[in-house]
Amino acid sequence: MNKKFVGMATVLALTSATLVACGGDKKANTTNNEVETADVAKFPVESKNEKKAIKDGTLDVAVVADSSFRGLFSAELYEDNVDMQFMRPSHESLFTTDEDFVITNDGPAKLDLDVENKKATITIQKDLTWSDGEKVTADDLIWPYEIIGHKDYTGVRYDNNMTNIIGMEDYHDGKSETISGIKKVDDKTITIEYKDVNPGLLQSGGGIWENAAPKHAMKDIPVKDLASSDIVRKRPITFGPYVMTNVVNGEAVEYQPNKYYYKGAPKLAKINFTSVASASIVEALKAKKYDMVVSMPTDIYSTYKDLENYSVLGRPELSYTYLGFKLGKWDKAQGQVIPNPDAKMADEKLRQAMGYAVNNDEVGKKFYNGLRTNATTLIPPVFKSLHDKDIKGYTQNKEKARDLLKEAGYKDKDGDGFVEDKNGKKLVIKFASMSGGETAQPLADYYIQEWKDIGLNVELATGRLIDVQSFYDKLKNDDPEIDIYQGAWGTGTDPSPTGLYGRHSFFNHGRFADEENDKLLEAIDSKESFDPEKRQEAFYNWQKYASKKAFVIPTLYRTEVMPVHDRVTGLDWHQNNFYMWSEIGVSQEKR
Repeated sequence: MNKKFVGMATVLALTSATLVACGGDKKANTTNNEVETADVAKFPVESKNEKKAIKDGTLDVAVVADSSFRGLFSAELYEDNVDMQFMRPSHESLFTTDEDFVITNDGPAKLDLDVENKKATITIQKDLTWSDGEKVTADDLIWPYEIIGHKDYTGVRYDNNMTNIIGMEDYHDGKSETISGIKKVDDKTITIEYKDVNPGLLQSGGGIWENAAPKHAMKDIPVKDLASSDIVRKRPITFGPYVMTNVVNGEAVEYQPNKYYYKGAPKLAKINFTSVASASIVEALKAKKYDMVVSMPTDIYSTYKDLENYSVLGRPELSYTYLGFKLGKWDKAQGQVIPNPDAKMADEKLRQAMGYAVNNDEVGKKFYNGLRTNATTLIPPVFKSLHDKDIKGYTQNKEKARDLLKEAGYKDKDGDGFVEDKNGKKLVIKFASMSGGETAQPLADYYIQEWKDIGLNVELATGRLIDVQSFYDKLKNDDPEIDIYQGAWGTGTDPSPTGLYGRHSFFNHGRFADEENDKLLEAIDSKESFDPEKRQEAFYNWQKYASKKAFVIPTLYRTEVMPVHDRVTGLDWHQNNFYMWSEIGVSQEKR
């Protein structure tokens, strides 16, 4: 799958404990009771059942989500984590990776990158067949680029990676009917020429598109209509181990084996994926309705950690939660961020003060049983060589927060307990946070209370929590009512932050950009960064700068967990296990 998963629907499924803000610099606490914290190092990553899978078994999987899934089952068009989860059994990638998510040549396709000539060669090396019986060809490798680059494309993946391809901008602007830098060599091979090459091209999700699309079935559908077409919504044609055979809009998907799968028949006769609300998932597990749960809330870990006949798997999540600040707008015509120097949140000391006001260590312990920890930089520690562990980030220090406000000219001039802006006018900051889970509201209230304690008048944007779909629609459309927001990013497997924070990235929802940020991001994605030491240095420099500017403040790193029934066999949940879904089975008929 491609990098940067947006709109993680369960990202803020929060805890049932109430975090109470205390005055001064006292630590926040939930109740007088001790909260049991999990030892994340002890979580298994594989199912313990070593029995042989039975023939014709059925696997029932819950995907926790508090709103209906959109059902954009296309790598080129999906925008949120829930749709991506539903695509996993059917939409297989072209490339396998190693444990650092660097592309290997063991999968359906192989990649050769000619750094000197700035050219990639992609070759289909397995006997790939679409689920409708047609062969996967070089045309199907080119087709995704022609969809994403098309002037009528409705998705969000026309970005720096795409415009880096020679001829892509002319194609996008209608000056050419083809992308001159992409050529078909033969039925199995294509080449792609780039303006510049960088180490990210060797990473999964780092610039080389990892998916094929069935041109034979899509070519007659106008690109502007693809998102509403049956081939995206109801009957996707794929080459993974399973194929979607019945889609109940917003609710469930049934899968059956892809009889053309190149590795042979998978273990199961049927898989059922069902969207389940966070408020009801534990009761569903107690009733043994599901074999596995994807996107399981960690805040309620204590309610399911000891369920009979279930084990809980765990692994570091390729994501983080963050506070973002609205600092400009997106210019669609120019395809870039336009910063607003007069934005309400434009002063970095104001942003820094908001970061120092909150206690994310306590949030992680009390709200998430230790399954989330205070985040320090925008590169999660799962990227071991690139995460700068010396950066301390923002930990609660309210005295420092108040001093920063004072230094920046934010002072309480009318004695109401809240600071005015630099011009002495009333300052009200609008905070957007997603609904979802029993205590999304208490956590939002906690942040607001902590900001109040340093003298900031913060109110919920719209006056209430916002459902996930509306939340991201408002961010993408630069709703003027939002000044600060709480969101989360799935980083994907490419650590480069350019796709999230670059000047030309639509995913840069805060709309921050400046020349120094441009320069630091360019260093990360430069040819020089093929040298591992220079790459690490470039990542470290950007993390320091991002921490100082605080255009986004990371709040929590995350451990993701997955309850698995004891009858499930063959499950290996390592992040780079390419063939996970083809290997899963069940060892008995019933749960």
